[in-house]
Amino acid sequence: MMTPLVVSHHTVTTTLGAGCNANWQALRQEKTGLAPCQFYDTQDLNTYVGQIPELDDIPITQSLSEYDCRNNRLALYGLEQDGFLEAAQSLVKKYGADRVAVYIGTSTSGIFQTELAYFASDNYQNLPDWYHYQTTQDIYSAADFVRLCVGAQGPSAAISTACSSSAKVFANAQRAITSGLCDAAIVGGVDTLCLTTLYGFHSLQLLSDDICRPTDANRSGISIGEAAGFALLEKTDAADGPILLSYGESSDAYHMSSPHPDGKGAYHAMQEALQHANKAPSDIDYINLHGTGTKANDLAESKAVDSIFTGKPPCSSTKGWTGHTLGAAGIVEAVFSLFSISENTAFANLNTQHIDPAININVITQTQNIKIQRALSNSFGFGGSNCSLLFASTL
Repeated sequence: MMTPLVVSHHTVTTTLGAGCNANWQALRQEKTGLAPCQFYDTQDLNTYVGQIPELDDIPITQSLSEYDCRNNRLALYGLEQDGFLEAAQSLVKKYGADRVAVYIGTSTSGIFQTELAYFASDNYQNLPDWYHYQTTQDIYSAADFVRLCVGAQGPSAAISTACSSSAKVFANAQRAITSGLCDAAIVGGVDTLCLTTLYGFHSLQLLSDDICRPTDANRSGISIGEAAGFALLEKTDAADGPILLSYGESSDAYHMSSPHPDGKGAYHAMQEALQHANKAPSDIDYINLHGTGTKANDLAESKAVDSIFTGKPPCSSTKGWTGHTLGAAGIVEAVFSLFSISENTAFANLNTQHIDPAININVITQTQNIKIQRALSNSFGFGGSNCSLLFASTL
């Protein structure tokens, strides 16, 4: 059995708003943050995105100015919500800087800064002096930036496993605390829009020209969003809060860009999370699906869920609100799962009009107020890097 950890503080910032309350209110009101794409020079892209416009007006200055890029701006903006930055700094003071770890998930990091640098270059040869690869695009940039902001000096790493990145940070932290490498951890994820991501998914024919409709019979792909979220993890005897009971991880090893059609990797991740917590499928009250809105992903995940949860707990994807936030998806949906527990609310599968008849699980299209003591949050990354997190109200 895995050592449970307390989630002593958390925050989330998405296209729905900055901080937990803004996001909760939008979820409660079933208000999407997705809108037709107007990001940078993308007039030829017919798709929806979840963009955070404030990032254009909040540059990083002073001692950390070399880290200034869209991704780190969002990281700082997210840290500043819900008193999280102060809580994280207090955590460092409580345990000592070298005993607090930092694990941050991101998928594209600061690629947009590199794109801007190439646009400003001399015929794509000489990049401008203001461009700093190591502190912007480098995949460790976000983790290093957060570490410097909070003053932590313990183990630190960036996790980049596509869409499961900021779910896997919880697993890394749980292993580090259990093994004695640290006493507490700051975990989170951040990802922002960039041209490489938008046109890359477009080239794979995965971008929807309609708003994201997970599990809908007429779903046509993803809507990309940007987000940042963070959480503090401590031992259960050191703090109060909801509990991270366990995690499950797996790899499909099936295809570079497609899940196993029967959801085998997803199945093993969920099964492992249950086994590590010594829980039965009937102990789960709600499942936050990965639910991207693509034909292959939604069907494969539903097969995996159906093969384990014969009692059919309510399930939904929250990507109809925020879009697919890629490397930040895990932390966003972890926080939304914590909302479901604290508010006893199973969120509707927003934008879904007619559930695909091939999907044989209890996808809810209306928000339900039910007792939720345990919630499972799924994050299944591009190419089959999977992680399921199991949260509970108490031990």
